[in-house]
Amino acid sequence: MKMPTLTLAAFTLAAVAAGGALAQDKKMDNKMMDEKAMEKCYGVSLAGKNDCAAGPGTTCAGTSKVDYQGNAWKNVPKGTCASIKTPKGTGSLTPVKA
Repeated sequence: MKMPTLTLAAFTLAAVAAGGALAQDKKMDNKMMDEKAMEKCYGVSLAGKNDCAAGPGTTCAGTSKVDYQGNAWKNVPKGTCASIKTPKGTGSLTPVKA
């Protein structure tokens, strides 16, 4: 290989690697922004579909025992919880007493 071709190949490889690193940083920024744009909404998950904290007798995600369990929460877009309607009422930002 000639020297100019080798140099061009090295620069191209460096540019591709740098672009990949920047893309990864952007994904992390988007994930952090997404987490900030979410809120815990109690009483809206179906049995076994909660995100976490389903109360006594459960451990965490996917352990709620009944549909719309008042102390089980699901992450929802910020500002939408109270507008989610279930057969037991609307979603709540705090645990719902049964």
